[in-house]
Amino acid sequence: MPWSTPFDEPIALHHGGTLVTLQHAADYIMKLSEDTQQETRWQIAVEHLINAAEQGAGWLMFARIAMLRALNGDD
Repeated sequence: MPWSTPFDEPIALHHGGTLVTLQHAADYIMKLSEDTQQETRWQIAVEHLINAAEQGAGWLMFARIAMLRALNGDD
């Protein structure tokens, strides 16, 4: 599935804006500091985003949940 695939429902960011696609989520993570990117919650989100892009729609929901958990500070 392409990185341009949208989530079933966009992810609202706390400071405004939304993450609509897998690519938006990946870009958001890449803008975080290196230390933040290495946190377990963000590593899990990256893993799920990659799985969604490589494995297909079955992983899209998991990628969205992982992003929500990472944004909310849940490990």
